[in-house]
Formats: sequence, structure tokens, C-alpha cells
Amino acid sequence: MPTILGANSVSGDYQVSNSIRLEADDSPKLSKTVSTATNNTNLTVSLWYKLGESANMGFISKFADSNNRFHLRIMDDGSLLAFNNVSGTYHYKTTTAKLRDFSAWYHIVFAYDTTDSTAADRLKIYLNGTRLTSFVNNTNPSSNEALKIASDTSNPLKLFCSNNEDSYLSGYVSDLYYIDGQTKAPTDFGKTNENGVWIPKRYGGTFGNNGFKMEFKQTGSSANASGIGADTSGNDHHLTVANLAGTDITTDTPTNNFCTFNRIAFGGGGLTDYTGRLTNGNLVGDTTANSDDYTYLSTFPTNMPFYFEMKFEDVHGSGNDQRVGIVRVEKSSQGGSHAEAHYRRDGNIHSLNAAGNAVATALSGKEVITDNDIIGVAADNTTNNNVKFYHNGSLQGTIDIVSTELYMPFVRLYGDSSTTKVSANFGNPNFSISSGNSDANGYGNFEYAVPSGYYALCTKNLAEYG
Repeated sequence: MPTILGANSVSGDYQVSNSIRLEADDSPKLSKTVSTATNNTNLTVSLWYKLGESANMGFISKFADSNNRFHLRIMDDGSLLAFNNVSGTYHYKTTTAKLRDFSAWYHIVFAYDTTDSTAADRLKIYLNGTRLTSFVNNTNPSSNEALKIASDTSNPLKLFCSNNEDSYLSGYVSDLYYIDGQTKAPTDFGKTNENGVWIPKRYGGTFGNNGFKMEFKQTGSSANASGIGADTSGNDHHLTVANLAGTDITTDTPTNNFCTFNRIAFGGGGLTDYTGRLTNGNLVGDTTANSDDYTYLSTFPTNMPFYFEMKFEDVHGSGNDQRVGIVRVEKSSQGGSHAEAHYRRDGNIHSLNAAGNAVATALSGKEVITDNDIIGVAADNTTNNNVKFYHNGSLQGTIDIVSTELYMPFVRLYGDSSTTKVSANFGNPNFSISSGNSDANGYGNFEYAVPSGYYALCTKNLAEYG
């Protein structure tokens, strides 16, 4: 089962413009109390999902009590779970397939028809258009089993949390459909393009009595057509919003996938799972309040001219304790020295080859990095073989790098008695932008102007230049 680095759609294909970025610690939720269902035995949920932290988290749920509940969720190990419990009788399916690629958008479909005479066909789970048939736990729905999410009109249907709200979803969700009383195929929502990649497709069917579509085009917080919880199916089945804001809407989508930090990559002393250290859609990294060394690597290595920003929201330590720049791609898989160029907290700029030796004369005496400073990085390893570094929009210097190599953004943080925190902007910022600047192709949202000839790290730019 291949995962998707980014679905690069050609002109004319269905384009998904927005997603919602979710952080579990914020307790994000959309909810709605539904009316009588079209029927209680048929249901389809379709969504695109990009991993945040690995945790036991819900996509959609309904909870009355411990014996009457429903949930579709992703487990700690990346497996998918479907659970329905009515009066203490339940079915329970957990896939052997696991979502583990933090750079990828996945298409997930849960399709119920408990009237089907074949028990194994009463619940079908699809990943990127392919039906999953191998399960760790495999209890089929009973014949004509009522789905609690459809039959219960007293308790709210909830998105992005577990049925009893003891956990919340992290990551990105896009193009979400809730189809009431109908069993749909993945081909109703996606298709294979000419490159063999599964991409989104515009849904042309109906939604039932309670169905809705979430496109996350809106920025308001109310449950209406101007809010984040707006139903864009045309049926006005809007959801109530909790702990989500306009800054949580992003252009990182399955038709234009943006770079993030990689939760599992080579950093510090070895291959590290940064559980608990990366948050907010894998765009915010920090250190523990001690002397730990954290190197956060990005998901997109490339030789295209690219630009990104790094906001140091909380800076501690001294000298060269914090640095931001680019590093050769091998850093993601092995230790030792690597070709890199970086801007240090103390205002020095360095460029090193794979042996750790200087490629060019270091630049010193530049602006030091303090709280809330934004360091811009414009890397060109195709034509000029250099990197430009900016401090709050002001060019600090240009330094040569090793040519014809694949590079990726990185940030290195040291903790001391306090936590150091950084927020990345690869074109899909987690932090508020006061001015708003895109690249020449119209992609990205940056605090400062993107230098001419440099581009945001997204798959549409990579398809053209990378």
C-alpha cells in the first residue's frame, strides 16, 4: 500500500483548497446533534488525513454511555479502528495496515451496510482506494445492526475526538464527508491519476437526512455558513466549533502537500521519535528544560530554490546553542558530519561540507536571535549554490554551499534551565502572519517577501521545479 507524498493534480482535476490543522492539547472539536437518520444501517465517512502525533485519537464519534457508543479512530500504532456498541453488543475492527508516513496525505473511507448478507462486507475500510482485508481484531457487525451514530438523536455527533472526549485528534483533516443512510465506494471520492497516484475527486451524490461536507474554507467560529464548522454540501448541516480558530485553517491539502518537520528522523544522538516535542501539525518544536540537543529535520528534500521562515518564539542558552538552515539529505538516515549551512543564535553564519570543513568564509557580527525573531532562509543549490539568510526581513548575508546536492531545512535547539521553542513556516504557518506574502506561483503565506526565484516547499512547486 503506497502512501502519498503529495497528490499533484493537473489542471481540470478537483482541487482541495483547505484543511484544518488540529492540535490535541487544544481539545479541538466539531459537534452536532442530528435528527432522525435516513436509516440506521448504512453510513459512509470519507476523509483525507495527514498525521500529527501518534496517539489514540478519534475521527468521528457518538457517546451515550459505555454500552452505547460509536467511534472511528486512529490508534497509537497508526492502525485504523471501527467500533459500534448498542446495548452492550458491539463489533470491533482494527486494521493491520498502519499509517506511518508523516509527509503523506492518506485517503480513508469507512463504508457500512449492515444489511449485507455477507458478514465481512457489512463494514469495508479503504486506504488510498484499496480495501483493507487484514485485521488484528475482526468482529463483524451483526445482520441489520443499528449504528449508534445514526440511531441516537439525543447525544451529539462529534468530530476530532474520542467518544467520551478523553483524547483529541492531531494532524490535518481535509475534504471530509459524512453520508447518512448510504454506502459509498472510495471511487465516489477519489481516483487514480495518470501517474498511478490516488487523488481527490469531486463527490456528486446526495448526503441523506444528516449528511455534510467539511471543506474548512471559512474562518469564523460560529455554527453557520461563515464558520469553520460550515457544511458546504448545500444542506446547511453546520457543526458547532470548539477550540478552533481561523489560524487553524491551512492550505496544506492532498492536492498541494506542504513540508513539515518529520516526527521520526535523525537528530541529536540518533534516530529519534519526537513524541511530545513536535506539536501543531508538526510545525512547532521545542526542547526539554535541560541540556538536551534536538535537531528537527523537514519532510521534503529537494534541489529546487526554496524559501522558508523559522520563528524563535522562546530563546534560551547562549552562543551557538540555537541554529537554523539547510542540511544535506543524508542527515535523515545516518550520523556524523553533513554538508550544511546555518545561521546561529550569536549572529554567525557558517557553511560546512560533509567532512565538517568550511566551504566558505564564515560571516560574523550579524543580528543575534532573540524572542519572536523570524529567520528567513532562501536556498539555491541548482544555479548559484548559496544560501541567503534574513533576520526579520533584513538580509544578513549570502554564503556558498556544496553544489548539486539534495538539501532540506533544519533547526537545532539546545535546552538549558528553560524550554526553547521554535515555529516553522514552510508556507503553511502555525503562527499569525501580519503582512502575508506568497511566492511567484501564488503559494505559501509568509511574514516577509519571498526573494525572487525562490519557492514555498509544497508539492505543486516541487512538481514544477524540484
